[in-house]
Amino acid sequence: MSVAIVLVEHEGGAIKDATLAAVTAAAKLGEVHALVAGQGVGPVAEAAAKIAGVAKVHVADDAAYAHQLAENVAPVAAALMKDHGDYFVAPATTTGKNVAPRVAALLDVMQVSDILSVEGPDTFTRPIYAGNAIATVKSSDARKVITVRTTAFEKAAASGGSGSVEPVSGGGDAGLSSFVGAELSKSERPELTSARVIVSGGRALGSSEQFHALIDPLADKLKAGVGASRAAVDAGYAPNDYQVGQTGKIVAPEVYIAIGISGAIQHLAGMKDSKTIIAINKDEDAPIFQVADIGLVGDLFKIVPELTEKL
Repeated sequence: MSVAIVLVEHEGGAIKDATLAAVTAAAKLGEVHALVAGQGVGPVAEAAAKIAGVAKVHVADDAAYAHQLAENVAPVAAALMKDHGDYFVAPATTTGKNVAPRVAALLDVMQVSDILSVEGPDTFTRPIYAGNAIATVKSSDARKVITVRTTAFEKAAASGGSGSVEPVSGGGDAGLSSFVGAELSKSERPELTSARVIVSGGRALGSSEQFHALIDPLADKLKAGVGASRAAVDAGYAPNDYQVGQTGKIVAPEVYIAIGISGAIQHLAGMKDSKTIIAINKDEDAPIFQVADIGLVGDLFKIVPELTEKL
């Protein structure tokens, strides 16, 4: 039976939701093994073993993996693949996109990126042209390295599994990079990629002050995550980690509210899989209305405060 090794993303002792979607994709390819790399990650490994569908967890516990530097983690994954892996599966997140290409290079194979579905043991679909077309690709490599668009797959249950846990040794510190520091943004709001509701603002809001004055109260009322278009981020209205779109975060919440966002192709690529899309824009010809389930044409500076008040 084929074996698919999933890269487990974790932070602060907790497994990220993106990993659960990757497990679902991997389960379509064969027996699922998980790779947990870090320092003092025993609890993470135990949690990974409980994920439904995971048969085995490989744990690389060493100071060299404390910050999950891709240059150190990739050789561990590549060694596992050479021993008994047929597929290496990683979420198409910042971490996954950093590790997977290095694994592919070490195995001397091509990477299949950002898959939307598994059509067969060697056949997958993936978006091209900012999601305006879907390509079906077939890989002839003996071992396959894959990144998964996590919004395209259901999340595996975080409990109910009974996988075994075994330690693995890696190459330690490759000496190619070192951890200097991390500047992490902290928020009481849900993280964008896992939020049930997202309120996003665009350039039409006019300034950082107006962005936060209008978007934040509405998001607080809805217990929603806050997003932004690239134009709003480039204008300095919102920080980079708010950006939704082809060059930002790919999201698929139950409700996506786009306020003052025209709907450029690059933005639509990041949110068009949302279950319900609500658009507020004064331009009735804005492209966002072509994908919106509910559209409201009008002045956002009047509509949003009224909507927030009535909630």
